Amino acid sequence: MKLSARYTTHTLRFKFPAGTSRGVLEEKKSFYIIISDGKKQGIGEAGPLPGLSIDDRPDLEEKLQEVCDKVSMEEAPASEENALWLARNICGTEWPSLCFALETALLDWLHGGRRVIFKNSFVSGEQALPINGLIWMGEKKQMQERLEQKLSAGFQCLKMKIGAIHFEEECAILEEVRTHYSADEITIRVDANGAFTPDEAMDKLRRLAQYDLHSIEQPIKAGQPAAMEQLCRLSPVQVALDEELIGIEVEMEGAALLDQIKPSFIILKPSLLGGIASCRQWIQMAEERKIGWWMTSALESDIGLNAISQFTASYPVDKPQGLGTGQLYHNNIPSPLELERGELKYKPGATWDLRQLGL
Repeated sequence: MKLSARYTTHTLRFKFPAGTSRGVLEEKKSFYIIISDGKKQGIGEAGPLPGLSIDDRPDLEEKLQEVCDKVSMEEAPASEENALWLARNICGTEWPSLCFALETALLDWLHGGRRVIFKNSFVSGEQALPINGLIWMGEKKQMQERLEQKLSAGFQCLKMKIGAIHFEEECAILEEVRTHYSADEITIRVDANGAFTPDEAMDKLRRLAQYDLHSIEQPIKAGQPAAMEQLCRLSPVQVALDEELIGIEVEMEGAALLDQIKPSFIILKPSLLGGIASCRQWIQMAEERKIGWWMTSALESDIGLNAISQFTASYPVDKPQGLGTGQLYHNNIPSPLELERGELKYKPGATWDLRQLGL
């Protein structure tokens, strides 16, 4: 059987300026691959992040059309593994978000075109995924307000982005949390997005250790493996690699990177790391080395978030995941995904509303 493929776009508008150490986002454009056999459709989202994704390139749409054209020349996949292989074969390794989108669209089509990417207890509504509450960068007062909102919403794991305002103000916010909640009551993760320099990182990590943090993501910029290895070895706070994995070909370079740096955790973002098949390889390598991991969305709409969540639920989940970004947008794609008391759930009886995509 032959399939047809096309793509459409949708610009997501943030409810508030989303600050990171790399700048502030107010909107984000996503691209959607639509696979069809004339009866049912599969949909996958490519949402490259400006300045971070390796396929955030001017020729992205040209490549996207090429991918769609190639799909129509191939036989439809007959299994999940065949779908993942086909997506990698068509997209290669230089277009990670496109590969993830094509994987998702093919798996969705394969499972009936009902946004079922993996048949498991999450999509059946029997399993909920614990997630962290994300505190975006902003002025100190804004961050404190957002933190209180997350606590009131029932989150027991908070993730705070740091590195944009004065370090002492960030420490003051962390100290305020610890004044009222112990590490047994509230888990705190921080994400520096590479904001520290190698020279200052260790002093800041020692200071942060006072607040009983679970971990810090990417304390220094990626591409400094020797400095990162030293931090992982000496830091009083467990270090998680995030941006460090972007652009790394997992089959050729993944094992060497993990063996050199020896992090406590790795953060997996399918849109940035080449999709589902690539993340499976990262997970296998990490678990062989006793390195922990968790999954994080990368500002996708609920199309991409749904796929990542179902993929995550195909593994035993023993820690909060970074899958709470669906509430960031004014114009997200209405879906059966719901956030309730710090858990992400899929409501099987709810419906998808794809009108914003013209479907």
